[in-house]
Amino acid sequence: MEILKVEGVNKAFGGLKALHDVNLSVEAGTVHAIIGPNGAGKSTLLNCFVGRLIPDTGSVTFNGTTSLIGLKAHEINQTGVSRVFQTPEIFGELTILENVMIPTMARRDGEFSLQFWRRLDADAEVRDKALHMLEDLGLASKKDIIAGSLSRGDKRRLELAMCLVQDPKLLLLDEPTAGMSRADTNNTIDLLQRIGEERGITKVVIEHDMHVVFSLADKISVLAQGTVIAEGTPQAIKGDPRVQEAYLGGAHL
Repeated sequence: MEILKVEGVNKAFGGLKALHDVNLSVEAGTVHAIIGPNGAGKSTLLNCFVGRLIPDTGSVTFNGTTSLIGLKAHEINQTGVSRVFQTPEIFGELTILENVMIPTMARRDGEFSLQFWRRLDADAEVRDKALHMLEDLGLASKKDIIAGSLSRGDKRRLELAMCLVQDPKLLLLDEPTAGMSRADTNNTIDLLQRIGEERGITKVVIEHDMHVVFSLADKISVLAQGTVIAEGTPQAIKGDPRVQEAYLGGAHL
């Protein structure tokens, strides 16, 4: 079953065509990687999925029936789509626990109110769910630490916790291991694999690190100059000369 279907998506900025007639289909329960050289349009495409950009033409359909075009970011989130950003987007001045409680309440209630902070402090249900998520991701012992002081790897884990606590059906990850050490990268790979096995969440991953891509992906789409030039299993992509030429100038992946 398709959980995300992209048809004929085009996006231009002035005279620059960032996306040209992009089509792709993401199957439920899989990890679908989108790779390509810098400037290929990967992040632009992801922004079209989450309401940060509106395509000039084309359609983006979630779960078979819901058009994501024209929806605001929080409306898309409420449908069951969460995103991990290229640079972790957390509340740096709040504790780790508070960071996870905020999306927990937002997902449950759908909106903030003037009494939000008072409700957040007093809401045992929200606190318990956030704590359970921190335990699951190995951050419970740091729950009272100010988030801005975390290492990049822990900030990434925190942002992932903020997404997962909302029980998404589709998780979008924009370079989830960027800037990490190899040890943190491997830990993130293990974490994402475990999430897939335990929760069955569909994942779309944009990533430059081929070790990450080939460790996680069931299917890969390759973007070059805003167009999908190849699509297939990791093994098929490894041997595709078009991909080798576009992505690494002819070098083997």
